[in-house]
Amino acid sequence: MELMSDQDRQRLVSAAGASSPTVVQVAVAAPVSDLFDYRPLAEQPLPEIGRRVLVPFGRGRRLGLVAAWQQDSRIAATRLKTILAYLDEGPVLQPETFELIRWAACYYQYPLGEAIFSALPVHLRRATTTTSKPRKGWRLNSTAKAADDSGLARAPRQRALLALIRAQPEGILETSLREQLGDCRSALQALQAKGLIASCLMPAAPATAIAATSVPATAAATTAALGGSPRPPVLNAEQRTAVEAIEHSAGFGCFLLDGVTGSGKTEVYIRLINRALERDRQVLVLVPEIGLTPQLAERFAHRISAVQAVLHSGLGEREREIAWHRAASGQARLVLGTRSAIFTPLPDLGLLIVDEEHDVSLKQQDGFRYSARDLAVRRAQLSRCPVLLGSATPSLETLSNASRGRYQHLRLRQRAGGAQAPRFLLADVRSQPLITGLSHALLTRMSAVIEAGNQVLLFLNRRGFAPVLTCHDCGWISVCQHCDARMTLHRNQGQLVCHHCGDRRALPIQCPYCESPDLRPLGQGTERVEDSLRQRFPGIPLARIDRDNTRRKGELERLLNAARDGDYPILLGTQMLAKGHHLPGVTLVGILDLDHGLYGSDFRATERMAQLLIQVAGRAGRAERPGTVLVQTRHPDHPLLIRLLRQGYGAFAAAALAERAEAGLPPFSFQVLLRADSRIEQLALDFLHNAGALVQTLEPGPVEIWGPAPASMERRAGRYRAQLLLQARQRAPLHALIGRLLPALRRQSNSHRLRWSIDIDPQESL
Repeated sequence: MELMSDQDRQRLVSAAGASSPTVVQVAVAAPVSDLFDYRPLAEQPLPEIGRRVLVPFGRGRRLGLVAAWQQDSRIAATRLKTILAYLDEGPVLQPETFELIRWAACYYQYPLGEAIFSALPVHLRRATTTTSKPRKGWRLNSTAKAADDSGLARAPRQRALLALIRAQPEGILETSLREQLGDCRSALQALQAKGLIASCLMPAAPATAIAATSVPATAAATTAALGGSPRPPVLNAEQRTAVEAIEHSAGFGCFLLDGVTGSGKTEVYIRLINRALERDRQVLVLVPEIGLTPQLAERFAHRISAVQAVLHSGLGEREREIAWHRAASGQARLVLGTRSAIFTPLPDLGLLIVDEEHDVSLKQQDGFRYSARDLAVRRAQLSRCPVLLGSATPSLETLSNASRGRYQHLRLRQRAGGAQAPRFLLADVRSQPLITGLSHALLTRMSAVIEAGNQVLLFLNRRGFAPVLTCHDCGWISVCQHCDARMTLHRNQGQLVCHHCGDRRALPIQCPYCESPDLRPLGQGTERVEDSLRQRFPGIPLARIDRDNTRRKGELERLLNAARDGDYPILLGTQMLAKGHHLPGVTLVGILDLDHGLYGSDFRATERMAQLLIQVAGRAGRAERPGTVLVQTRHPDHPLLIRLLRQGYGAFAAAALAERAEAGLPPFSFQVLLRADSRIEQLALDFLHNAGALVQTLEPGPVEIWGPAPASMERRAGRYRAQLLLQARQRAPLHALIGRLLPALRRQSNSHRLRWSIDIDPQESL
């Protein structure tokens, strides 16, 4: 499957007009890689590429999407089936977005139909027809376009409405105005009576059967209407250089914005976004996690006067579809989302930004296993626009691309506003008494910081009360029945929970083997540390931020807002607290345990440890408040840790890249991981042994074969897992081999007792 160029598409369109193709190739929503040939509906125009259709498939019917046209079919004309229905009035995917999905499906070896429909809103994954009924809207009167709103000084509601309508020259839905400003009928009638606005009919969002509505308010227009945006800060020399380099780039270019925490990367984003909007282009900003969207959306809203859409899985189905349609129609000019937003149609895309580009959450880990960061680069190529990858701790792959000249490396070495970098301290906790994982040195510094009216952030990437519950008499430990893992004690819930398969059991009151009541927790999680801190610092407000206590919608945002306002002198949490949040009152960061990252089995373990440590440390000390980071460790002499803390992430990354080069590991090689799992213990390994033997028959050439081997956690959720790794110094021979291997594997793996998958450029092993 090859990417269709603009020239090829033009030739195809020309050919369609000249000789009328009679065969429509359709990608169906099924786990098959082929396109299927159909006849178009009689006496109707040929359906456009990107249009949804309903087709006969086997003994039933399937939803499909038109992928290509051609003159002839390999299937005899008498056997060629006819499309049953065209489900939309036009394409639901613009050509550029369709080409991106086609390219991604080819690169990541995933069925095109499933890739397409996984990228669409839920409603468009159903075989239902869509309509576009006109809806009531409002537009600015031509005589009022040049008028100011000085006559509305005593009518702030009318002034806000006028600003929203003025921001949408082609009109805005009345439902959108109501969602942003509440019931505004009387204010609209008043503006109409003054001759400033007029009612109009507007087309519905394309391809949606949802009741007419629009996304909730973007605060930008409302902020501008009620007093304007705050004055932007003055850029320092490094920020200006970065903005000018990207602004002056012609067409496609990939830029790495490598800025220390607090260096003002977001301010660079805002300046570039505003300049793209001034050129009437759309902007897509990707973030790795849902928790980062509220803070960034709010900051954008107060500085950017444009319609904004937010897209992530935490939204309701209806909210997400509406935002998708607003982006696809061009109404939303700024789109902020998590990794799946990379496939959002954007007809005027002029700038792509990937924040925290190093974060592993940008790689989809199941199903369609794509990297949103890498696809952002490809999409920028297709759109002929710049893409900016931002991070305080760039991935080694991105740094390697920058060193080879593929990306332009822009550096922000100083913190914005004259803030000083935090001071790092190592606390050797070997043979030291710890109070629930807290050293005397850390507790002493915490007391001093709290007394001074500042905040403390404690980082422990382990939720729950304790990772193990054990019997003191016989040695029984709480092991999951379905995984090769221990169950975590969640004392507040009165349960033992497996964090891998989700299994839950009531907390036993006695040992299930010897019936002893002496059950003891071993180790500590955030829940246990919280209890200890409340006893140590009675009356001091404390916020614990982890997945367990932020499940309710809006709870994470509420806690983070309160933390920014200084309501909690003590903040305790996992990595969801550490990533990218602005906490100006924090002057002490305590890292309780990162030692596991120094000796992890995954070759990326030290890189991930370093990134997490620097990201957490970045929460300490902003503006005029200097910060301190105290790292508790049992390995204070580890060379990588010493280099990281003394010389910074850049020196660490250079040493890590040298090690990778010597070992021939990515980014100096390319990998494909073949995974398999089964409820029968030996079946997955047998399948991968056969796959390895099959690779040998295909003349792998320079491709190395590692394994197969059981996963590091062999049994998970009752299934036995194994993996086979293929690696090569060059990408081309590896991908060519995979292209020959997969059809043979599909023929062999017809057992319902086995599941297997392929992961191109894997970021995590099993």
